[in-house]
Parts: sequence; structure tokens; C-alpha cells
Amino acid sequence: MSFWPKMRRAAAMVVGAGGGTVVYWYASQTINERKAFNSWTTNFKPSEYSKWDYNWDHREPKSLVEPISEMANPAVQNRFNEKLDKKRAKVTRHLILVRHGQYNMEGKTDAERYLTEIGREQAAHSGERLKHLGIKFDCIVRSTMTRAQETAKIMSLSLPELKLHDDAMLEEGAPAPPEPPVGHWRPEISFFEDGARIEAAFRKYFHRADGQEKQDTYTLVVCHANVIRYFVCRALQFPPEAWLRISLGHASLTWISIMDDGRVTLRTLGETGHLPRELLTR
Repeated sequence: MSFWPKMRRAAAMVVGAGGGTVVYWYASQTINERKAFNSWTTNFKPSEYSKWDYNWDHREPKSLVEPISEMANPAVQNRFNEKLDKKRAKVTRHLILVRHGQYNMEGKTDAERYLTEIGREQAAHSGERLKHLGIKFDCIVRSTMTRAQETAKIMSLSLPELKLHDDAMLEEGAPAPPEPPVGHWRPEISFFEDGARIEAAFRKYFHRADGQEKQDTYTLVVCHANVIRYFVCRALQFPPEAWLRISLGHASLTWISIMDDGRVTLRTLGETGHLPRELLTR
């Protein structure tokens, strides 16, 4: 065969191979576009704002132990792993947040904002509800405001084995300027002062268990609607400015669980199913 016919044949083979490659690539792209994934999470990428921060409570084990070099010898690595294990939570923390009962809205001072007769009945029903859950609670922590003090005391009649602890950081306030905005709070200093205190209360109570704890813990916290709503947003890593979009009934129960790996679950929000219809108020 002469030189030129051989060249034409070789060129044809190259062009054919190239064309085949292009067709294969196009076909594969089309197939990928129509591919059915086994789970919606397989090909889903969360936005930057929705990614979970596992070290939200600054108790991720690796953040509590001095790091070591990747080239460290096995003995050093073993000691490092032992330290990690001591810091790693092994149980779940449960926080049951209770809003106080209905109170005297006409009161001008905190002492005058005591529970109404309906509020006292609401508190009694909530105490009975918690008793019937059969859970071994650790304690009752309550705000130092009158309506929360009275609510917790009435509830404790159904849970007499629990000690009452007072905490002024749990008092009602304006945690953050809400979005969308409202005109209820005028001076910005309310948000500045109350927000810092309520945020400090969140950091005090919301965190994963200590590495030495061997059993799940259940803590009752009796406080106020604004505080609870803010806690829920912060615990779920939602924008805290959204707190006012949540509505809570008097003597309602909100249950949040903090897992050993730092995940957070909202088990119930503002539950009032234990209250008779005539006692449902907000």
C-alpha cells in the first residue's frame, strides 16, 4: 500500500475514535443527569448557612485536648486517643423547659405579677404530667421572677424528691431584636443587656454531657416564653432573631436533647396536650 492511502486510513481511524469519545462523553452526561439516587442526601449539598457546627458548645473532644503531629509515634497517638476518650461525652443531656402559668398582667411590679387561679391549675397539671412520664429528673431550676417561682413550687408538689434551684439569669427579657421587627421594645439597651444575660444562661445549661457522666440526665427548667424561644433557636442553630416567630402556651413543655456527639434534637415544642381545654391560655 502506498504512503498516502495509509495516511488517509490512519486519519480516518483517529477522527472516528475522537468522534466516538465525544459521543460517549455526551451520552454519559445525559445518563448522569437522569440518574436516580438512592437517597436525597446523596447528591445534596447544604448551603453554608445550614451546615451543622459540631463544636457549637466548645466541647468537641479534639478542641479540649492538645493536638499532636500526624507523624507522632504510636505511643503518643495512644495517649492522645486516651485523652480524647476521657473528654468524649457518652450519654445524653435532656432539658425540659417549662413556661410559667398564667399570671396577673395588671401587676406593675414583679411581686404583683403572681399566678392567677388558672395559672396555678396549669402548673399543677404540668407537674402531674411530668410525674407520669416516670423519668428520674435531676432537679428543678427556676427563674427568680414571682410567676416562675410559684409555678415551680406548685409543680414540685408532684415531684417532691427534687430540689429547687434559683437562677436570676433565667429571668424574662428581650433576647435579641426580632426579625421581622416589632415595636414592643423601644430602647435598644434592653436587647444589649438582656441578650447578654440570656445568652450566658444558654451557654450555662446547653452543652453536651461531661465525659465522666455515665447516665442520661434530665433537668427541669422553669422560666419564660422569650427565654425558651431563644434557647430553642440557639440550640437548633437557627437564626436567633427568629425567636418571636414561635408561640408558647402557659405551662407548656419544651423538650430538647443534646446527644453525645453534639447533635441536638427538639423532641417537643410548647406541648400543652396535658391541659384541659379551659386551661389553654397564652
